[in-house]
Amino acid sequence: MPTKQVQERTSLLPGNLHVPGDCQAVSEVLDRVGDKWSVLVVVMLGDGPKRFNELRRSIASISQRMLTLTLRGLERDGLVTRTVFATIPPRVDYELTELGRSLLRPVDALGSWAREHHAKIVRARERFDAALKARDRR
Repeated sequence: MPTKQVQERTSLLPGNLHVPGDCQAVSEVLDRVGDKWSVLVVVMLGDGPKRFNELRRSIASISQRMLTLTLRGLERDGLVTRTVFATIPPRVDYELTELGRSLLRPVDALGSWAREHHAKIVRARERFDAALKARDRR
C-alpha cells in the first residue's frame, strides 16, 4: 500500500507545510487585499478615519462606484467599519478595524519591496519585450 508523503518544507516558507485546502483560503483573502483599490483604501485609512469624499479625493483615479464597492467589500471582510452620524446631511466615516490595521504592516512591506525593485522590474520588462519583438520578426 503506498504511503502519503508530506511535502518537504521550503526555505521560502520556514516552518510551513503546503496544505492544499489552505490554497483556497489564501486565494480568497488575497482576492480582497490584493487588488489595487483595497490596498490604496487601507493605506489612506491608515492615517485615521476618513469620509467618503476625502477618500475619493485622495485616490483621484477611483470612480465613485468602485470606491463604494471596495469599501463594502472591506467592510464585509471585517477590515473597515462604517459609522453613520445623524447630521444633515448625514455624515459617514470609514475606519480600519483592528484586523484592518494589522494589514498595514504587510502592505507597507510590499510597498517598500516594490519601490526597491521597481527599476529592476522595468528593465526586465524592457528586455522581455525586446526579445519578444525580435522573435516575432523572425
